[in-house]
Amino acid sequence: MLKFETVNELTLKVICSGNDQLIVKAGAFICGENNGYKNYKFEKLLLGPQENRGQALIGSLLRRVAGENLPLMKVILSGDSVTYYANHGQHVIVYQLAVGEVLSIESENILAFTSECKYDVRFIGCGVISQKGLATSTLTGMGSNSYVAILTDGNPIVLSNIKNRNTITVDPDAVVCWMGYDYTDPNVKMDVNWKNFIGQASGESYSFEWNGNQPVSVVIQPTERNSGIDIGIDGGRLGRKPN
Repeated sequence: MLKFETVNELTLKVICSGNDQLIVKAGAFICGENNGYKNYKFEKLLLGPQENRGQALIGSLLRRVAGENLPLMKVILSGDSVTYYANHGQHVIVYQLAVGEVLSIESENILAFTSECKYDVRFIGCGVISQKGLATSTLTGMGSNSYVAILTDGNPIVLSNIKNRNTITVDPDAVVCWMGYDYTDPNVKMDVNWKNFIGQASGESYSFEWNGNQPVSVVIQPTERNSGIDIGIDGGRLGRKPN
């Protein structure tokens, strides 16, 4: 059995009791300890984390086409141990998925997940402007030990409308992931007028929005990706923040 914890906000600590397996971003291991000889090893996943080889091959091709390809490795744990993982000093947050709960996430923000998470890639058609979100990786909780470790650039915030059913509006370039009991894909809202074409836009020309009928929790990082499309006569990009 595995348990995920964070250390100093920047490192994932995985506590293993007995025998288990873990899927991690390739190269993310930094250290570990156990009694006796080292009882864990690493294997690169050439196709993907799916158990079925055919599904893994199809998933690998889809990830490459969709730009969601993520180099992964399998950590095989044979006994009690504690191992640690990190990625270039990024912040790490841990989330435990309930059975049937779905987490939609950019592949670059995945650090690790347990074997009880079902991994897949799907198209959501929201990335025409942001260059992100045309496809997204999904992790679905399949058991009581469905842990996910998420990477963010800086300390994130979490907005949730599960209890209050508020409308949540987010800059797509700051979204890390969202969680719900179905795919709860966001609506894309755009505010485009003549000012966009002469470089006088606010820099907030599009957004992701979840309304009160879409119960969801959204993780947002304080760093925005560089994205958008060129439409302004000044060479600016629709949706990109002004310098």
